[in-house]
Amino acid sequence: MDWTWFLFRFHGRINRAKLWLSLLVILCWMAFAGMLFGGIRKLLGGPAAVGFDLTDIFAVLDPDTYRSLTRADIVPAAVHGILTCLFAWVFAAGIVKRLHDRDKSGWWMVAFFAVPGLVDQYADRMPGTTLPMIVGGAATLLSLWGFVELYCLAGSPSDNRFGPDPLPELRPSECSGRPTTSPAAWDQHKELEFTPHVASPPLGEAAIGCTSPPAK
Repeated sequence: MDWTWFLFRFHGRINRAKLWLSLLVILCWMAFAGMLFGGIRKLLGGPAAVGFDLTDIFAVLDPDTYRSLTRADIVPAAVHGILTCLFAWVFAAGIVKRLHDRDKSGWWMVAFFAVPGLVDQYADRMPGTTLPMIVGGAATLLSLWGFVELYCLAGSPSDNRFGPDPLPELRPSECSGRPTTSPAAWDQHKELEFTPHVASPPLGEAAIGCTSPPAK
């Protein structure tokens, strides 16, 4: 599988399994970066607890985040911000390709991720009590809709405007009548399973194949 395309590119389609895989990759990266970054800070005498979250991207874009920083916090905050942007990029690449699989524009990510994230970041600055509740409820519904749309529902069953179906087509075998994977539909860059090729049949069986029995 082409991991550069899978993790960083925005064109093409991926199915649900690959979207879950991309999320697992991001979580593993965040855990590793948190342990590494925390260990370095502990060696330098700073606090060891360092965590990463995809919603931190909205804190990175919030000017209030930087107003209370000291000189000692500038370098850790910069590293944290760069890594957060990297994780958010990989997440966005997976979401956009999955939206393509659902035959939707990648701009739907604004409704499913950006709007709920911004509402959560700025909810405490909204005036009154009713407005934050209404806006927060709408953002929660958008998040739930996005989760079902992206992680639960199947993609387009055939080619669409964004590319071919990421799952292989099934066609009946000429000999057995059982469904087999069409060789033309095989795409190494879009397959998740790494299964060994089936060995060729023995010479005797290959010779028989689908030929009809000899006439008597």
